Amino acid sequence: MVETTGGFTSAGLALEAKTLELPSLSQKEAIEIGEIALDLGFERSVPIAVEVRLKEWVVFHASLPGSTPDNDSWIARKARVVLATGNSTMFERVLAEEQGIDWYAVKGLPEETHAIHGGGLPLNVAGFGCMGILLISGLPQVQDHLLGVEVLTEFLARKGELP
Repeated sequence: MVETTGGFTSAGLALEAKTLELPSLSQKEAIEIGEIALDLGFERSVPIAVEVRLKEWVVFHASLPGSTPDNDSWIARKARVVLATGNSTMFERVLAEEQGIDWYAVKGLPEETHAIHGGGLPLNVAGFGCMGILLISGLPQVQDHLLGVEVLTEFLARKGELP
């Protein structure tokens, strides 16, 4: 078994994505997702930037104290990966590690514009697939990903969508 970033497996991350599938995604709901991330960020005093998109349209963006303009560059690079694949950036990274491939070479996408670093999560809607993206930048990539999972879990819990 290949040791992967964060000890994740692609199968586990695929199951996680299925578990985090949303029943719907309106502009209002996308903003609510961003506000949950913002609240958690402020509660923990973490230096993150958060963005929520409906496809390529940015509907929520916040840069918390300690974040920098560089975080916006990371967000843009992570967003391009999710848009290109429909998968989380962590899934793409872990799958490439498991397969022992150079993701950028195989996909024909430059590292300068794409980042397979945790923190980019697709907002998958049941029956429609990837309809948006939650992006977090500023923590080590595993923590960026886990915070995104926590945000979506909280959103689904508020909607009564989790057991």
